[in-house]
Amino acid sequence: MPLKDEGPSSASSGEDQGSDVESSSERCDSLTSASDLDCTRESFTSDCSSKHCSPSSSPPRTLTLDEVMDCAKDLSNLTLSHEITVNPNFRLELNSIPQDSLWKLVRDNVHKAFWDILESELNDDPPEYEQAIKLLEEIREILLSFLIPGSNRMRTQITEVLDMDLIRQQADNNAVDIQGLASFIISTMGKLCAPVRDEEIKKLRESTDNIVTLFREIFRVLDLMKVDMVNLTINNLRTELHRNGVEYERATFQSILDKTPSALEHTTSWIKSALQELQLAAVPGQSKGQGVAPGPFQVINTAFLSLLTWDYSERPLPETLMTDETRLREIQWQLQRVQAVNEVLLIVYSTVGGPIQGLSSLSERLKKMTSVLLEGMHSPGFKLEEALEGVSVQISCELNKSLTERGYPALTPALQDVLKGQICNITQKENPIRTLVEDRVLQYFSALIFAAKHDVKLEQIPAGLTAIKPELMLIGAKFSSIVGYNKMVYGPFYADIIRKLLFSESQPANPPQDSPQDGLTSK
Repeated sequence: MPLKDEGPSSASSGEDQGSDVESSSERCDSLTSASDLDCTRESFTSDCSSKHCSPSSSPPRTLTLDEVMDCAKDLSNLTLSHEITVNPNFRLELNSIPQDSLWKLVRDNVHKAFWDILESELNDDPPEYEQAIKLLEEIREILLSFLIPGSNRMRTQITEVLDMDLIRQQADNNAVDIQGLASFIISTMGKLCAPVRDEEIKKLRESTDNIVTLFREIFRVLDLMKVDMVNLTINNLRTELHRNGVEYERATFQSILDKTPSALEHTTSWIKSALQELQLAAVPGQSKGQGVAPGPFQVINTAFLSLLTWDYSERPLPETLMTDETRLREIQWQLQRVQAVNEVLLIVYSTVGGPIQGLSSLSERLKKMTSVLLEGMHSPGFKLEEALEGVSVQISCELNKSLTERGYPALTPALQDVLKGQICNITQKENPIRTLVEDRVLQYFSALIFAAKHDVKLEQIPAGLTAIKPELMLIGAKFSSIVGYNKMVYGPFYADIIRKLLFSESQPANPPQDSPQDGLTSK
């Protein structure tokens, strides 16, 4: 925690972060720009002896409790470092305990008992300082923990004023200046705190509460300062993680894999499904194991595209994507909603036709209205068909208002019923409008993921999706960022899995050089 009078500590600069992001993007582009054929010939026919290029695994064995705990620690570190790296807004907040929880009731009662004892001791004649000395000891340690290396003058001042041996001697002689110590503590907090806490310090200085209430407030502000210090550390770590995050995450996951050889089980299943899908698509009518083996980059990109429609209730997410589960779920939810909005607008404009064409303000109102009414459509209790009925009613009202204002006849009851039926019918998977929009969206993301330069493809929205272009570009940028970073971290693991799937021990020693034709195995 930097001292206000001793100079600020280092913080991550926007320039550094920008260069790191650019570097990451370039590395990702270089990965995806290589041809599948070259990768097949080189990476997937080699022995991959380098640990950096080929993640290692061990035969199954029983884990000890210590190993399980080590894995849990590695996973926690991996999750935290990943969140700091990819989420620029990540910060810690004070725990918010539910008001009606048993934990809050117990905690509040324990705290109240402590402060009641402190007040009772200080009000004794003569005062008793046992609890007060414990408080001062804790405050002393907290203040010292805030100091950065080199803050010798402040450290000396804190240890001299909060000299616990001296304070105990003063307590024995009933000569402790509690109010004076509180003033020193508040003054020191003002020098150590972040600028955002200046108002809190000002309130402490101006407090007219009794000494016990004042100390309670001091501890509350100290808790806030602890969080500030942690967040400052996170910001400082972010710059370093931008430089070395890929290597750190890969090495940490390798450590987990060394202790838990099955840590890539779901990842293998995910990649194998994509491989089988592409193999069957290449040769229609072929059974599993008889199709043409596609290139490795085509396999992994197809696997990533499957995440857009991933069924979390039926299949566990690949282990290599667990740290991004929340972000992937949000992307899926956002995509489902904007697709539904686009489907509704297509139905409206194809049904009503000319009288509402070219009215951008009307289109924006219908879009916003539909989006609001479909908010939370991913929630378990959300009834989509009922929501769509409400959407159709609101749209009809808005259309009638717009039509009559411009001298057109309002929608007939029959036409409103047709509009309602078509809008509600998009809940059916075989609905042609829904199928069209989903195919176009998949086409957009496919072009985005397979492109060497993602930013070039973001603007290229397929026909029929113009209404949701801003939302689609935002979602596309988020998704391609997750995919790009994940490839950089786990690319060697994916390469090793695909190599094993394509070239098992049962296959010929010298696979064809033009393109892999070998079948898949269950290995």
